[in-house]
Amino acid sequence: MSDDPRGGEGSPVAAHPRSAPAATHARSAPVGPIRIVGIGMGPQHVTPEAAAALAASDYVIAARKSDADGLLAIRRAVVEPFGLAIVAVDDPPRDRDDPADYPAAVAAWHAARVAAYASVLRARGGSAAFLVWGDPSLYDSSIRIVAALAAELGVDFEVIPGISAPQLLAARHRIVLHPVGAPVHVTTGRRLPEALASGQTNIVIMLLSRLPLDGLADWTIWWGANLGTPSEALVSGRVADVVPAIEAARAAAKEAAGWVMDLALLRAPEASS
Repeated sequence: MSDDPRGGEGSPVAAHPRSAPAATHARSAPVGPIRIVGIGMGPQHVTPEAAAALAASDYVIAARKSDADGLLAIRRAVVEPFGLAIVAVDDPPRDRDDPADYPAAVAAWHAARVAAYASVLRARGGSAAFLVWGDPSLYDSSIRIVAALAAELGVDFEVIPGISAPQLLAARHRIVLHPVGAPVHVTTGRRLPEALASGQTNIVIMLLSRLPLDGLADWTIWWGANLGTPSEALVSGRVADVVPAIEAARAAAKEAAGWVMDLALLRAPEASS
């Protein structure tokens, strides 16, 4: 989600190609329904169900995190066939410096987002869509935010699934995410130590800011960055053997795209079947 480069860079509301309701004091169209649309990693992952949801929407609401957004081209490519404008809303600040009460910090951030989005919907009216990378159900807060938003506005909302990042990772490496008859544990890079301490041996790690691989030299890793895009990078092998290659590929992907989203599957030697 991002701002619309065709206009409104400094404003929370951009122009709408479909001549949808303008932002005025008197709303000219009722609000709703709100749609959360999983888009995988771009136009090639937009399913027929997602396409129908976008075709039925009036515009897309996006959080503007900064003036420069390297993912903007992908978002524009997704909405262009449907003639949708992207309405940019400045993302409220968030305490990212390991707050003492992490859930409370996230809850405050979500509440601020709900208030910002509600202001746009009340002014603009119509049916808004929120684009979600991958699938809305996995390490994304859009469902929580939109559920609160819909309750505040008294409207309905829909969730359209998308291709998730772990699915893409497995497909690119031509693997199954779990050994025969065994589970897969999905967590974040921040909580990997907790997963290891609990005895997990087959772990998908997401939301990486670094590669937390200390003590895992003999594990196998399947790593990917910017999956489904021109800057996609893949590395696999024994952790001790491939860490330098992963670090180099991660840096190259970020240099090429201006951003990097990566994840990995880690598997212990005893779980290698």
